[in-house]
Amino acid sequence: MSTIRIVWGSASAPTAMASYDAALAEAGVENYNLVAVSSVIPADTAVEAVGTAPDLGPAGDRLTVVEARATTTGPGRVSAGLGWSQSADDGPGLFYEAGGETDGEDVETRVREGLESGRALRDWDFTEPRVRVESAQAAAGTYTTAIVLAVYGDGDPIV
Repeated sequence: MSTIRIVWGSASAPTAMASYDAALAEAGVENYNLVAVSSVIPADTAVEAVGTAPDLGPAGDRLTVVEARATTTGPGRVSAGLGWSQSADDGPGLFYEAGGETDGEDVETRVREGLESGRALRDWDFTEPRVRVESAQAAAGTYTTAIVLAVYGDGDPIV
């Protein structure tokens, strides 16, 4: 059985890209090339919320991810959220993501509404949804990024 790990982080820095890189470092995936995919969980795949990724391979490897991301300039608040629901009996499932310059409750509501809509499109018997939201306050004069990622497996060599 394969594993998808849910990781998250938030950070502030003097530029938007630097805050994103620092948030990736908090989640343990700053040394990988992220390749975003849409939101389908393959059958026979475990999803584990781990917070910070373990060693997933050499620096520069490619990681397949579903990414919830939001960046703001301070002062303000930023939130990113990722939700998932799998079908019963180890069948496929779905991720939905949302983010913005808002509080975590708003983002969680949008994630849950997205999951409900996606579940309604499929003839699968789903388990209860789970949601992870990361929020952070941005101080004046800084950029702040919040991320939640679903990381599919380990890194793959890119070259």
